[in-house]
Amino acid sequence: MDISSLYKIFTQHPAVTTDSRDVTPGAIFFALKGINFDGNEYASEALAAGCSYAVVDNPRYATSPNTILVESSLKTLQELANYHRRKMRTPIIAITGTNGKTTTKELVYSVLSQEHNAIAPEENINYAIGVPLTLLRLRKEHEIAVIEINAGKIGGIKELCEIAEPDYGLITNISPSHTEKFGSLQNLINSKKELYTYIASRKEGKIFVNYDNPALREMAVGIPSIYYGLDSDHDQFVTGKVVSSTPYLVFEWKMARKFHTVKTKMIGDYNLSNALAAITIGKYFGVKGEKICRAIEAYEPDKRRTHLKETKKNMLLIDAYNANPASMQAALQNFGQMEVNNKVLILGEMKELGPDSNNEHQRIVDNISQYDFDKVILVGENFNQLSPQYETFSEVEDLMDYLKKQPLKNNYILLKGARRLHLENIIELL
Repeated sequence: MDISSLYKIFTQHPAVTTDSRDVTPGAIFFALKGINFDGNEYASEALAAGCSYAVVDNPRYATSPNTILVESSLKTLQELANYHRRKMRTPIIAITGTNGKTTTKELVYSVLSQEHNAIAPEENINYAIGVPLTLLRLRKEHEIAVIEINAGKIGGIKELCEIAEPDYGLITNISPSHTEKFGSLQNLINSKKELYTYIASRKEGKIFVNYDNPALREMAVGIPSIYYGLDSDHDQFVTGKVVSSTPYLVFEWKMARKFHTVKTKMIGDYNLSNALAAITIGKYFGVKGEKICRAIEAYEPDKRRTHLKETKKNMLLIDAYNANPASMQAALQNFGQMEVNNKVLILGEMKELGPDSNNEHQRIVDNISQYDFDKVILVGENFNQLSPQYETFSEVEDLMDYLKKQPLKNNYILLKGARRLHLENIIELL
């Protein structure tokens, strides 16, 4: 079946699922494959659960009149999403970067929703499956779409751009992360640059660029760009500065000499650039300053990311969702500058840094000494191998045993580490 014929079916049944356990009546089920599963095996279950059709790529499972056999279910899903995107013609903003892309995406969506019927991914679904699923949620009433894109290989962002065909692009930042997959920082930079390159090929494409980032500025040369950043003498579109961040970020921004102050529910002055990006995009698309401020002040970050939690024993600053060198340094700096007493730092190791791992962890250890922390605890083999001057544990379980015997009380504690370490498991002991 060609894509145009499948699209006719989609217009009659405009819901798509890849999970036979999560079915909207009448949806089209796409049988995708993973490392430990084959969606083809669940095609009949999806139909029995209420799906109108099941798209499969194994003839063994094309046993029902309502199964559609294709060469690749994933490729067909992507082609259908691209076909639909072209039919809708909705302006699309694509966001990528090492850190802050999900927060920025949510802020941009919140701001744009003040004036426009906008759409964005409900979670951080930003790879080869999630992007098509977001595109297939587009409807005629949507005036603008915000998508998040990511890739684990060179050429991956280019492939996603060819599916989504974004008109606007934003790279939040680029720093060492997942270099084990890319081989080097330069390869990672080249991967992110694929977004700029694609936008440059669009007839009226534009990118939003953080002027404070020299690498992004250099990559943007020759591409229609709109800038934002800290206060300076440069002719940026939007500028801003931190007023305070103990612990919640308060900042001031201005455009055309008009000042606004925003009191956010976000922790960390590193979120200023994310907020300025959303403000810049909002202003570009005609959202008034007062509504922009209102949207950012109302935004509440996902509890899985940086958030404040008061227990019976301590005040916790929890950021155990992800960790890479840039986010670690930002968290250290922010925590180090906070005007609170009895600061305890609990850091978990970083993952997927490849041959750079030892140096990056050593750099974190060296930087800790710049700040006046009352106690420092490091977790993970990458830290343990360095034999630093701080208390170090190979596993989270070892730290949990320690905390049971020597509980921490009346402290302000930062927890920061890679998601796979499950540092959040110690919260019940704090």
